[in-house]
Amino acid sequence: MPLVFKLFGGLILLFIVGTFIFIISKGLISWTSNNRAEVIKKKCKVVDKRTEVWGGSGDSSANTNYHITFEFEDRSRIELQVRGDRFGLYVVGDIGELTYQGTRFVEFVRTID
Repeated sequence: MPLVFKLFGGLILLFIVGTFIFIISKGLISWTSNNRAEVIKKKCKVVDKRTEVWGGSGDSSANTNYHITFEFEDRSRIELQVRGDRFGLYVVGDIGELTYQGTRFVEFVRTID
C-alpha cells in the first residue's frame, strides 16, 4: 500500500480518536464544574421555552433537547436544559422558585397566588 494512503488513513483515525477524547473531556469538565457549584434557589419567572431536535435521518430516530429560560427579579436570565417530562409541566409566565447547580436544572416549584 502506498505511503500516502497510510498517512491519510492514520490522520483520519487520529482525527476520530481526538474528537472522541475532546467530547468526553468536555462532558467530564462540565459535570465536575456543576458538582462543585453551589446549589442556588431564587425566585424567578418562566419567560421562554424551546426545543432542539437533532438526528432522525434515514432509519435513525430523532432526539429532542428541552430548554427553559428563567428570568430573576434583577432581570438577569438563565437558560437551562430540562428533561422532557419536566418541560411540559411549566408554562411561560409561571412564577416560582428555581433551584439549580451550575448549568444543571434541579427543580422549579411554582408559586400559586
